[in-house]
Amino acid sequence: MDHMTREQRHRCMSHIRSKNTSPEWRVRKTVFAMGFRYRLHDKRLPGKPDLVFPRLKKVIFIHGCFWHRHSCQANRPLPETNRAFWEEKFRRNQERDRQVLADLWKAGWQTQVIWECETRDSALLQQKLSDFLSGSLPSAVNYDLIEQHALYSLVAEPED
Repeated sequence: MDHMTREQRHRCMSHIRSKNTSPEWRVRKTVFAMGFRYRLHDKRLPGKPDLVFPRLKKVIFIHGCFWHRHSCQANRPLPETNRAFWEEKFRRNQERDRQVLADLWKAGWQTQVIWECETRDSALLQQKLSDFLSGSLPSAVNYDLIEQHALYSLVAEPED
């Protein structure tokens, strides 16, 4: 059972930001310190990626572990109240994430998803960003192999 009233919960949830979050700032500062320059939230691209590197044709999304249902230890369980709503919301978020990645790959963009929990270790974050931006890793390396195959199958050209 929720310990807040509907009004308290509404006020609390309305203050959750989708842009300029702490994890996003950590990634932006790290990338800038590495000497890379980027654009923010380009509305011309599917999903309005958090960081866009037009010259490299690469984008980075910074996903919150809770909202995008990462399997890390920091992930919180589903809210107890209105459970059906939350299950559907998270399912739609994950489906939209997959579709956005597929659309970007079809358009020739390389993608990287940085999870909120990955931004807490600055050395790991810098290594991950460096590997992606320097071109030494394929896109979507932080997805499970099964998910990678599913994502790539979405963008595979149909055989004639």
